[in-house]
Amino acid sequence: MSGHLAVVGLGPGAARFLTVEAENALAGADALYGYGPYLDRLPTRTGQSRHASDNREEKARAAAALRHAADGARVAIVSGGDPGVFAMAAAVCEEIEAGPESWRALDLTMIPGITAMLAVAARIGAPLGHDFCALSLSDNLKPWALIERRLDAAAGAGFVIALYNPVSRARPWQLARAFARLCRHLPPSTPVIFGRAIGRPDERVSVVTLTAADTTPADMATLVIVGTRETRIVARPGRPPLVYTPRAAAEVST
Repeated sequence: MSGHLAVVGLGPGAARFLTVEAENALAGADALYGYGPYLDRLPTRTGQSRHASDNREEKARAAAALRHAADGARVAIVSGGDPGVFAMAAAVCEEIEAGPESWRALDLTMIPGITAMLAVAARIGAPLGHDFCALSLSDNLKPWALIERRLDAAAGAGFVIALYNPVSRARPWQLARAFARLCRHLPPSTPVIFGRAIGRPDERVSVVTLTAADTTPADMATLVIVGTRETRIVARPGRPPLVYTPRAAAEVST
């Protein structure tokens, strides 16, 4: 029997954000692999095994799921958000490249999900309305000096910046360092959006200026969007403000 591996994006958390393709892949799997809290979001199904692991065990999780699929099972490995954005799709590809030939012969499907920057942006307006980029502040797999260079380049070029993995218990200092770096390029009034746990009961969204950003609480469930010089805040009486980045950009002299 030929096995199959689906790498499934669960979106930001609420069931309504799960795509039909993702739902079908999860329902049809013999086994589910993933970070424990992500698996906890999914209903238990009779005859379907679940294999939870810690958040920093991506390589081992991918290898275990590939071995199971190579034995002929239909396996789904889950990611929060989109599996291709700082998540499990790249880990699976790395293991396939380094692993046995049988893994390259597997039927493999990557199933997209709504990533955090899109969910947060939709809650507040259109901050990603013009050119933007995404950076992870985690230095587990790259040096902090490289993160700083990329922050300089992105802010200097006028990109809206979505910051993933902004802070953790092991990295409590990096977000403040990132904001200090961005202050070299952006005015103090630049809008900064903090979106936490979008679509879940503990959802929280706030808009502050860059000068106040380093004192705003954040954790690993938080996605931070840093605007540009052009990003606007539109006040609405009795309603949350709209934050958007105009589709047109000012011409830059050379």
